Amino acid sequence: MRNTRGVVIGGVGIVFTGIFFVVPFLFILLLASQDRVQSNELRFAWPRNFQLLQNIAQAFSSRDYLMVIAFINSVILTVVSVAAMVFLGAMVAYVWQRRPGRTTGAVGLLVLAGLIVPPAIVPTIWVLQKVGLFKTMPGLILIEIAYGLPFCILLFRAFIASVPRELDEAATVDGANPLQVFFRVIFPVLRSVMITVIILQSVFVYNDFQNPLYFLPGTQNATIQVTLLNFQSQFTTQYNLLFATILLVMIPPFVMFIFFNRKIVAGMAAGSVKG
Repeated sequence: MRNTRGVVIGGVGIVFTGIFFVVPFLFILLLASQDRVQSNELRFAWPRNFQLLQNIAQAFSSRDYLMVIAFINSVILTVVSVAAMVFLGAMVAYVWQRRPGRTTGAVGLLVLAGLIVPPAIVPTIWVLQKVGLFKTMPGLILIEIAYGLPFCILLFRAFIASVPRELDEAATVDGANPLQVFFRVIFPVLRSVMITVIILQSVFVYNDFQNPLYFLPGTQNATIQVTLLNFQSQFTTQYNLLFATILLVMIPPFVMFIFFNRKIVAGMAAGSVKG
């Protein structure tokens, strides 16, 4: 009886969760396929004239390649930021886990503070202006790294806690220095949790709207998410073009989720064994 009740409750939860995520996606797909007149009604209705491909082509031609530039900016931002998070997060987590002490304890407090303390926009802009990185891609990359690094460090540290210390000791006995121990012994072992970090942070940085809006203003440096806002302000009544563009923006994270959702769960579970 209890098992049946649990199955029923779980099934209902899955149905409601599916509706919660599927209905907005269908709404976007339907409006992206409608003509201009019908899309202005913003109704959940089947398109009278199915023109999804025409809307996508018109959206890109209307922006004078600005969407292409924005997509390239988003790819550069995501790749560089996530690569730095992986290497820096893994190294900091390794030292934090393997060499406990006052210094590493202070580092741990800073990492936890990075997760708890909310970001201060105005002081951050002032600092970027003083160092000459405001309205630049390197400045935004540093912001993304700073915001995402605490989570990466904690995830790597939880996984490293499950790695036997005998591996470090054996490599040290063989004559490896600390850098060789990390890159040749520990870093290859972090593959599962590394994939999780890459996928989660890539989706977060790619979909980030707030940081590019504040720290990288301007149409030429805009990322794909900020460009959607500019697109809507310029074509306030052409919702079919706006939703067609949104549909294209959703494709990369959606594809990553389809192919790597099991690896995300596996990486999160692997880091929860110890620590």
